Amino acid sequence: MGEEGNTYQHLVAGNSFHSNMLTGNMEFLQWSCHDVATWIESLGFPQYKACFMENLITGRKLIYVNCVYLPRLGITDFKDMKVISARVRELLGITETLWSRSIADTRRDIVGMFLENKSRTGERVDNQTYQQFLDDMRQ
Repeated sequence: MGEEGNTYQHLVAGNSFHSNMLTGNMEFLQWSCHDVATWIESLGFPQYKACFMENLITGRKLIYVNCVYLPRLGITDFKDMKVISARVRELLGITETLWSRSIADTRRDIVGMFLENKSRTGERVDNQTYQQFLDDMRQ
């Protein structure tokens, strides 16, 4: 975060995720595990900073932070898990997964699919924009 200041604060402060994605404003994808841990601390959970740092959770890996995976990181308090999961979804602009969702239903949240794609590494993924992802999905 350093030179950019508290990047996560302006992202959480109400900017439209989709407009951010279309204009290329995806700073949270560049967060190091230290940046993510600092964000977790800013949410009121300083006791979990080490969990995120030790498990190398970067901004690209936040898409996987939910109530299913938090216990694997060492976070087992259910109230805390619900809050952290909700704040991650809010930051990323994704909706909660419906557990009763049938595989026959239409595709799930497009933003979540994009962020899962961005969680990978490599030149192609690094250079892919949200608009390019949308264009690829339409083909």
